Amino acid sequence: MVRDWTKSMLVATAACAVTAVASPTEFRCTEDTAPMQARLAYSGDNGMTVSWNTYSKLQQPHVRYGRNPHALSHLADSDVSVTYPTSTTYNNHVKITGLEPNTMYYYQPQCGNSTQIYTMKTARVPGDKTPFTIAVGGDLGLMGPEGLTTTTGPNGGTAPLGPNDSTTLQSLQSMESEWEFYWHPGDIAYADYWLKEEAQGFLPNFTVSDGPALYESLLNQFYDEMTPLTANRPYMVGPGNHDSNCDNGGTSVNGVAYNVSICPMGQTNFTGFRNHYRMPSDVSGGVGNFWYSFDHGMTHFIQLNTETDIGDGFLAPDAPGSSEGMNSGPFGSYPNEQIDWLKKDLESVDRKKTPWVIAAVHRPWYVSANNISSTICTICKDVFEPLLVEHNVDLVIQAHNHFYERNQPLNDYVIDPAGLNNPTSPWYITTAAPGHYSGLDKYLSPLKPYVVYAEDTAYGWSKITFHNCTHMTHDFVSSSNNTILDTATLYKDRKCNSENAQHHGWF
Repeated sequence: MVRDWTKSMLVATAACAVTAVASPTEFRCTEDTAPMQARLAYSGDNGMTVSWNTYSKLQQPHVRYGRNPHALSHLADSDVSVTYPTSTTYNNHVKITGLEPNTMYYYQPQCGNSTQIYTMKTARVPGDKTPFTIAVGGDLGLMGPEGLTTTTGPNGGTAPLGPNDSTTLQSLQSMESEWEFYWHPGDIAYADYWLKEEAQGFLPNFTVSDGPALYESLLNQFYDEMTPLTANRPYMVGPGNHDSNCDNGGTSVNGVAYNVSICPMGQTNFTGFRNHYRMPSDVSGGVGNFWYSFDHGMTHFIQLNTETDIGDGFLAPDAPGSSEGMNSGPFGSYPNEQIDWLKKDLESVDRKKTPWVIAAVHRPWYVSANNISSTICTICKDVFEPLLVEHNVDLVIQAHNHFYERNQPLNDYVIDPAGLNNPTSPWYITTAAPGHYSGLDKYLSPLKPYVVYAEDTAYGWSKITFHNCTHMTHDFVSSSNNTILDTATLYKDRKCNSENAQHHGWF
């Protein structure tokens, strides 16, 4: 609910010392209602969802906002303050509508102090041909002493940070002015690695009974680390296998194989992922944070779910009885709901307004890795690829394998003969090297025939720039020093209502 809020409000400088002359509901600010872990998500080109956490439940969460940081004269509120068993906090979500597109606003969650004035810039209206850049990277975990650091356990990460290396979070923050939102297609925080880290001697006091508390501790540390980015830039997420359960993938200790059975209620079935985020499925006809789409300027973005709700009978690559035993979902109301949604979504795209169409998945199907069910998602290929090809999707972002790989445009394993010069097949890029405790994976050598460039020794993230309706550039940025390790530009032969639609000598 959004209201004008023009009556005076007194804001003290101490944390949680907000006194409202008038408010949507009576409230008292305490340490338990102090906002933390602020994060944004687009909700159409005229809306934004503001989310944050508190230690106690808010009866009617609200956000003050405006065009001037000294005059937050509008207010939006909701009744969404939710938690789950084992969580130490409540997740508060307020959707703000009626905003101007591509406009900077200032906002403050309920009980924020005078220094907690954040910025949010709404999405570019579909059809806006202004060039823009986004940041992308799956499989981003906790950084620091209990995550990716310069040291690892004896059998832990394969690539610790160098002593002078910047982390991916530091790299993203240092280049924040260059990108408009961060897209994270699955595997968020890696809190489910708590048992692996203890078993490998990286964390002390190995005990399964400590698991629930340690899982939540790692999760909250990650959310805290992300706040400098997510409080001021939209953070668009998708589901990954490590978001499902507290010990996804299992860990063997002294001959005992642990699995999802050790996870308490609240740490299974994507519960934290479902509570913490609010993606724009309500305005795109999708389902929760699992599949949805949104427009931003000249591009239509699609997040897909490779973890559940795939194919007939809700078949998933990690369904019960498979190698990882996720035992999650389904989240749709009937089999094939996701594919029906994808078909309808693609058919509704207006390529005159959003000539670019980009899809993101967690599990890849074109990648230089062993062809096993938990690594290469052949069912995902069978289900998604025909529609992606039919509707001329330009780029498919993949994750899951912890390295970077740029492929040729492909259709059913066949390399498009046009390469990047007006292909008819989707271009595939795996970008899952931002880093977490276990470090980087090694790609399968020799590389698959369709691979153009691969990198498995450097942490990094993807920077994608949409120049106009015909040219899009993908850069792989080294997190350690912000250098570009790989760059390539895709050209599509389209008519643009812009003088920018030139080849610029790229081909």
